[in-house]
Amino acid sequence: MKKAQGGENPSQLIDGRIAELGDWRGETLARVRALILGAGVEVVEEWKWRGVPVWEHAGIICTGETYKSVVKLTFARGAMLEDPAGLFNSSLEGNVRRAIDMREGERLNEAALQELVRRAAVANEAARVKKK
Repeated sequence: MKKAQGGENPSQLIDGRIAELGDWRGETLARVRALILGAGVEVVEEWKWRGVPVWEHAGIICTGETYKSVVKLTFARGAMLEDPAGLFNSSLEGNVRRAIDMREGERLNEAALQELVRRAAVANEAARVKKK
């Protein structure tokens, strides 16, 4: 595992972010992190852009940004992913990314999120093969 600033690895930095939030946003970030890591594909955690948790498999699957009123999961190739459960509710106008904004008290379809993670991993693998 790569080391980041201060010698900490990305997973430790994400742990720190969750702890420093200390509210519903930290709880939400911890829950979606567990779902992403438990989706049944090999996922690598990264820490990029001076403090953004990133989950990768053959490229970026999604990022986990925290704001005052939302926790935002931005899927790098979201526009090409089927989303039958309608989880994407933000960044819908672009040709590449799609995002899920989660607000305090909202429930998330956990099985649908894990399916999106699996679909994103497959899309990343396909894009990597296409480049070769």
